[in-house]
Amino acid sequence: MYQNSLEFARRCDTNDPLTDFRNKFHIPKDAEGNELIYLCGNSLGLQPKSTSEYIRKELDDWAKLGVEGHTEAEHPWLPYHEFLTKNMADIVGARPSEVVVMNTLTTNLHLMMVSFYQPTAKKYKIVVESDAFPSDKYAVESQLKFHGFDPKDGLVQWTPREGEELCHFEDLEQIMTDQGDEIALLMIGSTNYYSGQSFPLKKITELGHKFGCLVGFDLAHGAGNIYPDLHETGADFAVWCSYKYLNSGPGSLGGCFVHKRHANNPKLKRFTGWWGHNKQTRFNMRHEFDPLPGAEGWQLSNPPILSMAAIRASLDIFAEAGMKNLRKKSLKLTGFLEFLIDQLHDNRIEIITPRDPDERGCQLSIQVKSANKKLHDKLTEAGVISDWREPDVVRVAPAPLYNSFEDVFHFSERLKHILS
Repeated sequence: MYQNSLEFARRCDTNDPLTDFRNKFHIPKDAEGNELIYLCGNSLGLQPKSTSEYIRKELDDWAKLGVEGHTEAEHPWLPYHEFLTKNMADIVGARPSEVVVMNTLTTNLHLMMVSFYQPTAKKYKIVVESDAFPSDKYAVESQLKFHGFDPKDGLVQWTPREGEELCHFEDLEQIMTDQGDEIALLMIGSTNYYSGQSFPLKKITELGHKFGCLVGFDLAHGAGNIYPDLHETGADFAVWCSYKYLNSGPGSLGGCFVHKRHANNPKLKRFTGWWGHNKQTRFNMRHEFDPLPGAEGWQLSNPPILSMAAIRASLDIFAEAGMKNLRKKSLKLTGFLEFLIDQLHDNRIEIITPRDPDERGCQLSIQVKSANKKLHDKLTEAGVISDWREPDVVRVAPAPLYNSFEDVFHFSERLKHILS
């Protein structure tokens, strides 16, 4: 299927129906003006060339209209988040009423746990994967403490087996069998930041619900990478950021999913703010809180328009490309990367990310035994932007919107040269 040659990579790019989308992004360059090999979209996505135009339009409307921009701007600011909803819902496989863009990831995670972590004296534990991203672990631990539980007892970690890097679903089943009557919430990262393992979301949801638990996912490394199909998965909630695979800029807003079955549940506790209030009476300041139906009802404050403009620029590109088309390319692109790494025939190298394409996104985590950060530094000097994780892993993520098969080939050649 694959061939280890530059000619093959170029032929793949020529035949790729999405190849022209690369031209919609700014590709970083070195001091001599040569394009770098950017394989770090799992940390920060590249800037669409249209982003500055989208933001400039809002700046111009602000300059010309002042406060009237809330209603008179070309894209009025009052309902601005609604311009993002359909495209974002398509990316994560949700109904528009189930999705809202707001706040940042960990803020949204806390807001969701206010509603969906419902501990009792007996059923209070929270399950996470053992190598969850630190902010998730910190958030979960703080929720346990807030409710009066000791994280050493209340935090249950789904761990890989001894000597392995990946989690087994059967081990999560055993956790639920042993402790399910004490577990209130499963809070799992959809795609692990370190290993690149993508978890079976529907099976995890069904397992949690079988034991009377609520289930949520952190899609920070999933949104814009895998297709989580959230509505059909049946998860109670999910949260994600937009600055990685969704290319919205550093520190940009996050997204939130609340399943339709919770849309109008008055029994759910929540922290409230005026932007989650009935739009018809929002500006009549003396009404009691009347939550909007669906995910919008969890909003707190009026949104930052300039950040949302950047997100809109990227989401419009996603809508044009199509998430399922991007996922199809991603499988081929990452498969080519895997093939080339194997072709190095270097017994120091192990790909710790699952070999099954259905169990990963575009990221491959490449473990180089006995290596240290000097390896990553040499890759950087060779014009490769990747990501290093201690103690010995290089994370490489060819993003299908802007990475090419030629990028992947040149990366493997430069890695081979450094290792030799």
